[in-house]
Amino acid sequence: MHSVTSAASSSTDDQDQRVKRYLTMMGIRVLCFGLVFVTTGWLRWAAVAGAVLIPYFAVIVANAVRPRQAGSIQAVTPPIDRTPRLGR
Repeated sequence: MHSVTSAASSSTDDQDQRVKRYLTMMGIRVLCFGLVFVTTGWLRWAAVAGAVLIPYFAVIVANAVRPRQAGSIQAVTPPIDRTPRLGR
């Protein structure tokens, strides 16, 4: 019998985390687009830079898969049943 409590998280969980990060970054990009129309000066140029550069970083972050960690599987010994049996 083995315990799986030290197992790494599933690839589905990892993918869900990456999708959330990507969508968060793209939401920030949409905010940058909006700021381009309502700001002036250096803030407008910072928003333009964000709107242009964020997609590149969002794709890099979304494709960055966490390295698999070797989990250690430890043997589990079943408990000894010490209840008295009737009929013996």
